[in-house]
Amino acid sequence: MPPDLQDDDLDEDAQPADPDAHLPAGQRAVAAAAHARGRGLHQESASAAAAAEPFAALSPDLILDAIDSVLGEGPGGPLGGLRTSGQVLALNSYENRVFQVGLEAGAGGGSASGRPLDSSVIAKFYRPERWTDAQIQEEHDFLAELAQAEVPAVPALRLHDATLHHAAGFRFALFERRGGRTPELAEPAVRERIGRFLGRLHMVGARSAFAVRQRLDATTFGRVPSSYLLDNDWLPPALAPVYRSLVDQALEQVDRAFERAGPAHFQRVHGDCHPGNLLWSEAGAEPGPYFVDFDDSAMAPAVQDLWMLLSGDRTEMRLQLRDVLRGYAVFADFDPSQLQLIEPLRTLRLIHYAAWIARRWSDPAFPAAFPWFPDPRYWESRVLELREQIAAMDEPALTVD
Repeated sequence: MPPDLQDDDLDEDAQPADPDAHLPAGQRAVAAAAHARGRGLHQESASAAAAAEPFAALSPDLILDAIDSVLGEGPGGPLGGLRTSGQVLALNSYENRVFQVGLEAGAGGGSASGRPLDSSVIAKFYRPERWTDAQIQEEHDFLAELAQAEVPAVPALRLHDATLHHAAGFRFALFERRGGRTPELAEPAVRERIGRFLGRLHMVGARSAFAVRQRLDATTFGRVPSSYLLDNDWLPPALAPVYRSLVDQALEQVDRAFERAGPAHFQRVHGDCHPGNLLWSEAGAEPGPYFVDFDDSAMAPAVQDLWMLLSGDRTEMRLQLRDVLRGYAVFADFDPSQLQLIEPLRTLRLIHYAAWIARRWSDPAFPAAFPWFPDPRYWESRVLELREQIAAMDEPALTVD
């Protein structure tokens, strides 16, 4: 697996790897500025845009006031009789802002049925202007449908007959806090159980289609993001023509792979189904997995939710895929022609990832977290990566016995 496909690095709602993480915050900012000066491009625009940080106004007081504004439905509501306690813990997130917020008994005393007084809730504040209200609502509705079908996912809490709320220009949702640990993906039985979960998830996902959420294909995850990088001069001038040529070649192969696979069945999927978004819970009658962070749920081939669970060489991935599909087949049919899309989908994700960082560069959190992004050596690695993916897409698709 290429280094840029490690879990934390590609989780848009997780803390990305920071080579200066050991430094105090002030020194990290200095180090980030030093890295950026090494290239010299976008320096003025990045500095000017830094003042427009989308979450600059998201203070602890605003967070608490926003959550309190949707509490207090009375004892019958999911959070009835509770209010925020003042405890706000920022969780690892970059695309959005996610917090664990403490709750306590309200002025009337008591708490929601079955909920301890020292409980907490997860509050997700969505990045402004990324999704429309309708797109976020489709995410929430999908989660609710999964929960109704007893698929282990965490739906947004419905308060005042709504799951999406607005406060001071921000949109947010509340979720029940769930615990879990990283699953032992080296265990065949664990992989098979995860496959069973994915089969159930896709069985529900195939019932209907998203109307307004994104479609994951060569245009949305390949041509649009690569054009953004090239049109806005993010690559060093010496590498831009090479990158353009390789991207064109890679996307031609992606198109051919989709043609060979036949009319790919696009359906509702998790979309960002890597191990970092998978938790293993021991709660309940039987331990098992559940996925979190459906922020990138999309219309895509079903294999999009399978390939990110694979790692290692082809032999290892074949064994892992065999176990996942053994569990998957209990609940849903899998079209083996989609195995031809594993490397093409990986290629699209790599292109999209670089453009994602570039599009977020006006958020001061990104230069601090990705100080290596403007370095020409980073783009040299992306060029090499594309060459490797072009070669990988020329290889026969994975097969399962």
